[in-house]
Amino acid sequence: MNHKRTGKGKPLLLIHGLGGSWRSWDPVMAALASQRDVIAVDLPGFGDTPPLAGPVTIGTLADALTSFLKEQDLLGIDAVGSSMGGRLVLELARRGGIVGAVVSLDPGGFWEGWERHVLFGSLSISIIIVRALQDRMAELTRSRLGRQVLFAQLSAHPERISPDLALNEMRSCAVSPSFDELLYAIVYGEEQQGSPKGTILKPLVIGWGLSDHVCFPGQAQRAMDLFGDAQLHWFKDCGHFPQWDSPQETVRLILHATSGE
Repeated sequence: MNHKRTGKGKPLLLIHGLGGSWRSWDPVMAALASQRDVIAVDLPGFGDTPPLAGPVTIGTLADALTSFLKEQDLLGIDAVGSSMGGRLVLELARRGGIVGAVVSLDPGGFWEGWERHVLFGSLSISIIIVRALQDRMAELTRSRLGRQVLFAQLSAHPERISPDLALNEMRSCAVSPSFDELLYAIVYGEEQQGSPKGTILKPLVIGWGLSDHVCFPGQAQRAMDLFGDAQLHWFKDCGHFPQWDSPQETVRLILHATSGE
């Protein structure tokens, strides 16, 4: 599993969302690495990691991450996930014995009814457009207006996203061999199971942007209902990716939640 490792201190795992790569964490990597040994992975089928040989689901990705942590002698590592990665760290925490303290940022998997269809439809259309615009993507992501249009659903302040990060995200989404299969699987496939109160003994924090237009803020309570040991942190004036919209607050939350204090 391709990964970027930087910094020193207690190890910290970062898991990106659907279509992303380890570079999705660029706005917070340096600040985290100043205090932690950061391991940011490319999930199978994304970035520079080859796709899985079989079905691509939350379950099989969690299995792959568990194998990676065993190979790297990192079982028990503190873990942070964003979007789909947020759901993955919750799944790893639920399984027990794999990760330590967990921060889950705007996790997917807690939608109901019409929310599923809206999400699937909007992201399906978006990826078609992103793939069609690849020849002009460098130009579009350099433009403030281009970033506002491309990232309107994902960020409360898309114009603030750096052109380099914007281009990396658009390129990664477009070329991922696992995007389409995984999008269907996470929306219409296996339901996320929870963990009753008293069963997760390490710190567990779920962070949610109040302006999230992918995983609507009302879904936060469903996540809390399923994970009884979790604490909820709201990001004000923030969309689906707190590490983009509120990087300093995100760093503070991660370091505090995983400090062991």
